[in-house]
Amino acid sequence: MSRPLLEVIALGPADARRAADGGADRIELVSDMDAAGLTPDPATVEAVRAAVDLPVRVMLRDRDGFAPRDLAALRGTAKAAREAGATEFVLGFLTPTGDVDLPAVHELLDVLDGAPWTFHRAIDHAADRTAAWAALRDLPGLDCVLTAGCPSGVADGLPVLTTESAAGLPILAGGGLRPPHLPALRAAGLTAFHTGGAVRPEGRWDLPVDPALVTSWRTALS
Repeated sequence: MSRPLLEVIALGPADARRAADGGADRIELVSDMDAAGLTPDPATVEAVRAAVDLPVRVMLRDRDGFAPRDLAALRGTAKAAREAGATEFVLGFLTPTGDVDLPAVHELLDVLDGAPWTFHRAIDHAADRTAAWAALRDLPGLDCVLTAGCPSGVADGLPVLTTESAAGLPILAGGGLRPPHLPALRAAGLTAFHTGGAVRPEGRWDLPVDPALVTSWRTALS
């Protein structure tokens, strides 16, 4: 069995180094967790890319929620991130009626030019989850969907995640993910996991990633 992927949220180079020291496989780089994660500035992207050899997925999101505030500006932000060295990304939008906003997604994919990317937890807020998965099928560069299985988190979404994993869907499990959830998810065949607050002391975003906590996740997964 191949090693499960462990992705850790970082807010800057110090977090990224600590995550790498603890055994993370990939970084999700964001800013402003008060808004559930927005795009970091280009200088931070460049600093993180210089700090670690791990893959770094850069969030493309300019407001809390699942619709862009200014799509044209966000395209410019994506271009700036690419120029700063970003090669992988995270994005995802819904329409006001809860459908995947494919025109908005394609606006950014045109800038990403085939780079690998994650569709984030917008899927957990879609009006029709099955239709959302169908809309995402075959989008260029998409290799995983970050999902908890439901809006409230993995604890409530476990049955959905296990069913979707059995269907072969490309799940990155995250959103309230905790170590007790791992055995059931691993038994269901999930191989990619995402955490942020759970690898910080007391779950506090104002405290840095703790390498020992990352190692505990790495051990639990292995």
